[in-house]
Amino acid sequence: MSQQITIKFIVASTDYSIPLGMRVSADGAVFYENAHVNSETPIQHQLSDDDGEHELVFEMFGKQPDHTKIDQDGNITSDGMLSISGIEMDDIDINQIVQFQAVYHHNFNNTQSTIEDKFYGHMGCNGTVKFKFSTPMYLWLLENM
Repeated sequence: MSQQITIKFIVASTDYSIPLGMRVSADGAVFYENAHVNSETPIQHQLSDDDGEHELVFEMFGKQPDHTKIDQDGNITSDGMLSISGIEMDDIDINQIVQFQAVYHHNFNNTQSTIEDKFYGHMGCNGTVKFKFSTPMYLWLLENM
């Protein structure tokens, strides 16, 4: 019988009135999808801890140009964004590792070419944050802390 690891995190929004969506998958299988994140939402998912490579993908969708307010000087005065925080594996905080290793792929909501960006816990553009890790988890943690 294989061991399991538990991945936990919290999805939240800067403005719950804006219908921003979040889809989360592990190894290509969607385990969370919400077309309108309208409250702080704790998520939990289990994966096999057997030897292997894994990819956790957070996808934000639904962002529209009018969800970002810009003043006459070109300064952003408010912006609808989703945050992903409290990321844990088996109750071990891995937020810093995720922020160091994850890659945020987006195209500024179809206004520019697609880029690979750093991920600092917030998604302000439709796109994906991809985070790769391996199991057994404790061995991976030792190599990455």
